[in-house]
Amino acid sequence: MTCKPHDHRHCLELFSKLSEYIDREMDEGELREIDAHITECLACLSCLQSLKQTIALCKQTGLQPVPAVFSQKLQSMLQDLQRSR
Repeated sequence: MTCKPHDHRHCLELFSKLSEYIDREMDEGELREIDAHITECLACLSCLQSLKQTIALCKQTGLQPVPAVFSQKLQSMLQDLQRSR
């Protein structure tokens, strides 16, 4: 695959829609337009792959419980902050 010459403003526009594209939260026309673009633009394909990998890593990590001591300390600090206002 090679990156054909094109207007890179379209890439910036596409970049703002990548999350919607991954989640398929757009109409079929927009999906096809992005499909076509990423087959011709290595930079956008790379961004898409990177975002997909980031999402996968975040899902693998999962939620970790906050230690009770930290939670208590944070609550105390927030209460002190509210009192000082």
